[in-house]
Amino acid sequence: MNWLDWQYNIQQFLEAGGVALWLIAVSMFLLWVIVIERYLFLYQLYPKLRAHWLGHWQIRNDKRSWKARRIRELMISEAKINLNVGLPLLKVLVVMCPLMGLLGTVIGMIEVFDTMAMLGTGNARAMASGISRATIPTMAGMVVALPGMYFHSQLQQRANRETARLVDQLTY
Repeated sequence: MNWLDWQYNIQQFLEAGGVALWLIAVSMFLLWVIVIERYLFLYQLYPKLRAHWLGHWQIRNDKRSWKARRIRELMISEAKINLNVGLPLLKVLVVMCPLMGLLGTVIGMIEVFDTMAMLGTGNARAMASGISRATIPTMAGMVVALPGMYFHSQLQQRANRETARLVDQLTY
């Protein structure tokens, strides 16, 4: 299958699912951008930031004063904020995808009932088109939400683990 065939098939799939499928596709794109950015941050930028904070802490002579403890809290808070950037939006996207699939189901079923009102119940082909339009977004919403849920859980656990690790390394 060449690129034009893939493009045509994807375009047909998106048209068959209606507007809800387009919303799911945009959500999926945003979801993967966030996941990729978070992993790049965790494996490339965060180790440098952690090393900077640890180095700054290690060269301090005073580690027990009120000011030193506030600096330590600041470093931990900064790390926590940096590690959790994008995770709330990722969680919202994961929750929204099945709901957008449900929206597609409702829109598709409205089309089925509209077809039944216009043509009667005897036109099975017209009714099947609406049912297809109802099931495609539902499936797509679940397909996008499941890996999104997995990666959100992984990233959240990693953020918590890295925060705890930094707390342990910034000793008094």
